[in-house]
Amino acid sequence: MSKHLDKRTFSISELAGEFDISPRSIRFYEEKGLLAPQRTAGNQRIYTRRDRARLKLILRGKRFGYSLDEIAEMIGMTTGELAEVEQIEKSLAYGETKLLEIRQRIEELHLLEQDLLSVKQKLRSRLSQLKK
Repeated sequence: MSKHLDKRTFSISELAGEFDISPRSIRFYEEKGLLAPQRTAGNQRIYTRRDRARLKLILRGKRFGYSLDEIAEMIGMTTGELAEVEQIEKSLAYGETKLLEIRQRIEELHLLEQDLLSVKQKLRSRLSQLKK
C-alpha cells in the first residue's frame, strides 16, 4: 500500500504537494462546494481519504475539460449525495457529450489541416514559378 493511502487524514499542504496544485486551488474547490473538509479546534482544514478521492476526481474532470458545475453533478455535490448508479449515469452522459465535442473538434482540425496543406502547395507552386 502506498504511503498516502496509509494515512487517515491530510493537511491542505500535503494534498497540494501530492497533486502539484496550490493550496489556493484546493480552497477554491471548497468555496465552490466541491470539497467539505473537517476543521480542527484551531480552524485548520483536515481532509479525509474521501476528500482526497474527490479532489482526484475534480482534477481528472478538469483535465477532461468539464466545468466545475458538471464535475459537481458527477460527484454528487449539487443536490446532496447521489447514489452510485446516478453518479455513473451522469458521468456517462457527460462523457458522451464530451466525446461528441472532441469528435467535432477533430473534424474541424482535419478540415483546417486540409486547408493549410492546400495553401502550402499553392505557395510552393508560386515560389517555384517565381524562381524560374
